[in-house]
Amino acid sequence: MSTTVPVDSAGRSRAEPGAAPRDFSFRTWPFYWLARANGRYLGNMEQALKAIGLDIPRWRVLMVLHLEHCASVSEIADHAIAKLPTMTKIVQRMQADGLVVCRQRPSDGRVTEVMLTDAGKDAGAKAWAAANRLYEEAFRHMKKSEIATLNRLLEKLASGLMR
Repeated sequence: MSTTVPVDSAGRSRAEPGAAPRDFSFRTWPFYWLARANGRYLGNMEQALKAIGLDIPRWRVLMVLHLEHCASVSEIADHAIAKLPTMTKIVQRMQADGLVVCRQRPSDGRVTEVMLTDAGKDAGAKAWAAANRLYEEAFRHMKKSEIATLNRLLEKLASGLMR
């Protein structure tokens, strides 16, 4: 006896609420591929950064400050997708390492601003070189237009996941 699986307007099967569709395959689940790509990226990046005495959390701070030059701990945490207390500890470690300096924001003393030191700029340049090598390797089979499309789609996805 065959049963008919209900479908939505796009022809995708609908399952009972809370259940996976009968035709579900993790290989067609975009989040599976995002997690795989991110996991491989982080593993490779971790290895590349370790060789120059850095780690992923420090890389994220360096990456944000490379563009912003001066940002609050909250802004860095937002861009680095980290919780504020965690980012505060990372920034404190980087300050102890001589990579960043912190100051109170002149217009609002409650806000701590972070800036790169010369040592932080040097570490950032080394990290960018490592990141660029990984980028070139990861995207060697993609056209610039495909990378631009990927960025637009991921931005759209991230916006759809905001609460």
